[in-house]
Amino acid sequence: MSDTSFVRSSPVAANTTLAGIGLMVFGLFVFGINDVMGKWLVATYSVGQILLIRSAAAFAILAPFIWRAGLSSFRDMPHPRVQIIRALCGTADVALFYWAVAYLPLADVMTFYLAGPIYVTAMSAVFLGERVGPTRWTAVLVGFLGVLIALGPSIVALSWPSLIALAGSVAFSGLMVTTRLSRGTGDVQLVTVQVAAALVCGLIAAPFGWVTPDMTDFFMLGLLGVVSMSAFLCVNRALKLAPASVVVPYQYTLIVWAVVFGYVFFGEMPKATTLLGAAVIVGAGIFLFFREQANARLARAQQQEQEGAALPPRP
Repeated sequence: MSDTSFVRSSPVAANTTLAGIGLMVFGLFVFGINDVMGKWLVATYSVGQILLIRSAAAFAILAPFIWRAGLSSFRDMPHPRVQIIRALCGTADVALFYWAVAYLPLADVMTFYLAGPIYVTAMSAVFLGERVGPTRWTAVLVGFLGVLIALGPSIVALSWPSLIALAGSVAFSGLMVTTRLSRGTGDVQLVTVQVAAALVCGLIAAPFGWVTPDMTDFFMLGLLGVVSMSAFLCVNRALKLAPASVVVPYQYTLIVWAVVFGYVFFGEMPKATTLLGAAVIVGAGIFLFFREQANARLARAQQQEQEGAALPPRP
């Protein structure tokens, strides 16, 4: 029975799925607000200073959860090397994003980040040993073509802001791949290690180019950490309430918020090449996602058949 037929046959499941969709859409909207705040603040404050205050605020929220989990849960985390690489990728992802939006429109930067699932597919073949067939490799190449289209003239001039955004999207992909490798690690531990890495990097980088914020800006810098964690909370809850195949494609609404907020708050008009590249990336990403879902369903069906064949005959 498909997910759709199950939703139709169960009002409770239908309501839960709708709640999951609503939380996903709202969470992505909050991410869009987070991006606007980051772009506005990075015009005055350094990336290191933003990382420092943002992470300190996030730690204040995490403190009760860390206390409840206990220090032993952090000492016994599996795959310590992977955790370190993941934390570094997460910090680079955030830092490069804020650095890029200081020079580029939100829509341009978000277009590069939408290519994350494309890179993950390629990285999975190298680092996770996953089999990637010709069809998926074709989708990866098409998605990368979308990135080249979005780069536009920057690919010839090697515009460094565009390259920063591109590097940030690769770091984001590394974060997703290392998260896959971190199976068995609790959510509190994953978030805490990631926030701690950003805090340490902020402590090192913040003194260079420090600008003392007034009370309003200090509040906004701290609120940035609260907003981003709230967005993550909504997205994580959405994935628990509704099937991933239903809610994950809504991640591409991020480009809509980037275009709208970029125009409303900063007067940014996305280039035609950016929109075309985004369309190509989104198309390739959605194709990859649904193909992986289909492959997962096929694998489950084959496993059930094998388990059924292994059962002894009834007397």
